[in-house]
Order: sequence, then structure tokens, then C-alpha cells
Amino acid sequence: MSPMRYPAQLPDMAPPADAGDGPPAWGRRRRRRAAVITVVIAVVLVAGSVWWAVAAPGTYGRSHAGCVTASVPSTTGGGLIHACGDKAKSLCRVSFTRADRLSITLRPQCRAAGLGPVANSAPAGSATG
Repeated sequence: MSPMRYPAQLPDMAPPADAGDGPPAWGRRRRRRAAVITVVIAVVLVAGSVWWAVAAPGTYGRSHAGCVTASVPSTTGGGLIHACGDKAKSLCRVSFTRADRLSITLRPQCRAAGLGPVANSAPAGSATG
């Protein structure tokens, strides 16, 4: 005789009487409450992240107060140049004396940082007269 002809009879798998905490509707209420709590937590986290990004964008946010920040083309797609103090002054001084792409990209950021061109400097290749 084939075992498939007479499959094994399994015992009744009903849960014990004390398995539930209450009526069957309580399970739905708990799932709904858990879903609501999860959504509220997610909304609070997203709102907090947005508020933090707007309120405190970071130190590299913009060029100001003697600090220069610029996004420039790079081999990996883009690079960030950031300098403050003497390094920023030197970077801006050089950017106003050269005419390459990087220097031209840095000039507006140097002006925004209050580190504009010096009266004697002129871009390379320009006629002074």
C-alpha cells in the first residue's frame, strides 16, 4: 500500500484555551495601534530630519566670513573645496591671478566670503595699461 493512499491523520491542532488575552478583535486593535504608532514615529523622524537640515546645514553650507566653499568638477563627478583663514586668502589670491577653470569657479565664492581681488592683481593674460 502506498503511503499517499492513506495519509497520516494529524491530531486536532486547536490552541489551548488560555492562549488568547481576550476576544479575537483585540488582535486587530493591537495591530492597528502598532501601525499608528509606527507611522507617527516615522513622521516625527522625517520632520525632525528636515528641520535639522534647514536649521543647521553644516559648516560647509556656503562661503561667508572668510571661509570659501565651492563645488568643482572632479574625476569622481564632483569635489568640494573648503578653506578658511589664511588658506582661504591664499586660495582666493591665486584664483584672481589665474585664468583657468578652477580659478574662475572659485572667484564668486571668494567674493561671497569677502576675499575679493586685490587692487594690483589682474588675471593672467589680460592687458593692463
